[in-house]
Amino acid sequence: MRHNKKKGMKLGTDASHTKAMKKSLVRALFENDRIKTIDVRAKAIRADVDHVITWAKKGDIASRRLAIAAVGDKDIVREVFEKAAQGMWADRNGGYTRIMKLGPRKGDGAEIVIMELVTEPVKAKAKKAAPAAKVTKVEEAPVEEPKAEEEPVVEEAAAEEAPAEEEKAE
Repeated sequence: MRHNKKKGMKLGTDASHTKAMKKSLVRALFENDRIKTIDVRAKAIRADVDHVITWAKKGDIASRRLAIAAVGDKDIVREVFEKAAQGMWADRNGGYTRIMKLGPRKGDGAEIVIMELVTEPVKAKAKKAAPAAKVTKVEEAPVEEPKAEEEPVVEEAAAEEAPAEEEKAE
């Protein structure tokens, strides 16, 4: 049992370098809307990006100060807060980033990804029809066929009405 367990991934460096690297990646993502990095780093900053956008949607001064502390640049934070005020992520309750895998890096085989901010609106899921109850062979009900007498009567009535309407039109 480790009582002093630190939160987050170490990313192969000491704590101060990890913190600076994550802050730099978050800043670069907000500046460019898309960055190319390795998979582990992208997954490490995903939570930080989501926190900043959630604070931006809230929009108060305390949230702005928290975002400035996390990103480290007032101008970038102002732009993110303006985008959130315009409703860029208004219909989205999380998942503000998308990670697309590109493949392994040539030198060391590290998984390279493109991480980008999601800007398109959320699509409503299509409602699924209720699943049909499965009928076993024991419970199978006989299929009733329509009566032959009723169908021609309906067709004859429709056939009689059609010529009468044509005569009226002329």
